[in-house]
Amino acid sequence: MALWFALPIVCILCLCFTAGLRKYALASNLMDVPNARSSHSIPTPRGGGVAIVCVFLLATLYLASIDAIDWHLTWIFIASGGGVAILGFLDDHGHIAARWRLLGHFSAALFAVFLLGGLPKLVVFGFSLNLMWLGSLLAVLYLVWMLNLYNFMDGIDGLASIEAVCVCTGAALVAWLSGFHELIWAPLLLAATVVGFLYWNFPPARIFMGDAGSGFLGITLGILSLQASWVNSNFLYVWLILLGVFIIDATFTLFRRLMRGDKVYEAHRSHAYQFASRHFRSHKVVTLAVAAINICWLLPWAFAVGVLGVDGFTALILAYLPLILVAIKFNAGALE
Repeated sequence: MALWFALPIVCILCLCFTAGLRKYALASNLMDVPNARSSHSIPTPRGGGVAIVCVFLLATLYLASIDAIDWHLTWIFIASGGGVAILGFLDDHGHIAARWRLLGHFSAALFAVFLLGGLPKLVVFGFSLNLMWLGSLLAVLYLVWMLNLYNFMDGIDGLASIEAVCVCTGAALVAWLSGFHELIWAPLLLAATVVGFLYWNFPPARIFMGDAGSGFLGITLGILSLQASWVNSNFLYVWLILLGVFIIDATFTLFRRLMRGDKVYEAHRSHAYQFASRHFRSHKVVTLAVAAINICWLLPWAFAVGVLGVDGFTALILAYLPLILVAIKFNAGALE
């Protein structure tokens, strides 16, 4: 019962911490000033994601101390997630060259995958595959892509926060219903923490997450998905399905820009969600639409895999197909 009381406490702590960071950002002129590549129109404080990082990591230490989550996982959160957050914080306050950021990202991912033990056996169309060292390499690339795509997708008010809340609560629900109760507390803790930040970030946002928060969320969600897959291999598909909106939009956009020869490391506004926000002239409409897709479309597929035992790879393909059509509909990766 004490664990359930921890969730509203971390939510309130993050809400208050974010309020303090907002005052600090305003006093220090730490503002995100709109430019030609921005999806917002007024200067807005940034760096609020630091509240998510600090509150979540402190809370995981508490949960580990009462054996609600594994100490091993907690140290991965602190070392890999915290390292990425520090790198993002430094980049928020100044510029760090892309090659050094990427080196830091790969270092954090390598550390996490090493401590997790690589990638477990995957079941594809009913066949069990042990990818061994190739699986570990794919896991590292996956974590690096997750933390970067989360940064790419944190471009309109509330979107990255809503995605994290939906994915974490969805994964916890599926784990609970399938009897893997040990998998629910870390995702619920992260969701509760982000809800506190979302109060300030919901459209119209009064503070932005910044690279520290978005990178931390990206790699932490990736770590949670890999850790769950070691408990039950189907849960990798559960997490990948729930993350579908971000994975499809970011990956489709990147692929299309690569094919066109664009400099993919340069800022742009060609993600599907960005085109959609301009089409509807509203961040709130798009953010709530993503929440609806997560709840009404992706969560049932995740439930089918985790609880009903539907083949994970088949469900992943079927869940992603409409998302690809939506990405095409809203010109993901097209010239602005």
